[in-house]
Amino acid sequence: MILSTKQFFSLPNQYKATRNKKGNVFVISRVASWLKVFQFLAILVCAVFSCVENTVAQAKKSTPKTSAPKNRTVLKLQKVTQIDAEALKNLLKPNGKPLLINFWATWCDPCREEFPDLVKIAADYKDKVDLITISLDDLADIGGDVPKFLAQMKSDSPAYLLKTPDEGAAIAFVTEDWQGGLPFTILFDKEGKTVYFKQGKFSTELLRAEIDKGLADQSRAETVQLPISDCRPVTLAGKKLP
Repeated sequence: MILSTKQFFSLPNQYKATRNKKGNVFVISRVASWLKVFQFLAILVCAVFSCVENTVAQAKKSTPKTSAPKNRTVLKLQKVTQIDAEALKNLLKPNGKPLLINFWATWCDPCREEFPDLVKIAADYKDKVDLITISLDDLADIGGDVPKFLAQMKSDSPAYLLKTPDEGAAIAFVTEDWQGGLPFTILFDKEGKTVYFKQGKFSTELLRAEIDKGLADQSRAETVQLPISDCRPVTLAGKKLP
């Protein structure tokens, strides 16, 4: 027996089975129970989605807003000039003021450690002593690591990078006492005479003492004296002294 739609919905709430002419079996369950199950599942799904939406909304509210990163301070890179042995020789010429030279490299830890003291000395003796720094880094670092380090140290002294095939000749131009180790610091007086040098980290106290001594000697030498022709004879009790 084949059931019509009207007959199907008029069935009582119990299981029934019928056979059609071909022998196929149709099993009919309780329609009302199915509808209740479907309604329950629909309500459950809606509740789950609603719970998920509320959780996401609360998570968004509780998540702190990350502020945009502040603009980083851009370091102003100092110009580093490449020099050879001949240019170094010209830099060593006296110019009327004490000259302090520091040979260093970015890969030299003692050089990096003493550099802040060097920058402080340059600031304290500005316009009284000329300070130049000469890097012995690779030429490839002239626009990279060397100026970056100088910028980090806030060094504004003239900076150079020495590149020469004959390092021995360049060292000899500076002083015969330099064995080629780094760091190397040397102080010349206004006439170009060596008054202090140190291979390795310099002593801040000794270096400052030598600078002060040189400046004092220079000040005494520059003291203005009256010419002999301007001197007047001294008299005592109306008598001219010989």
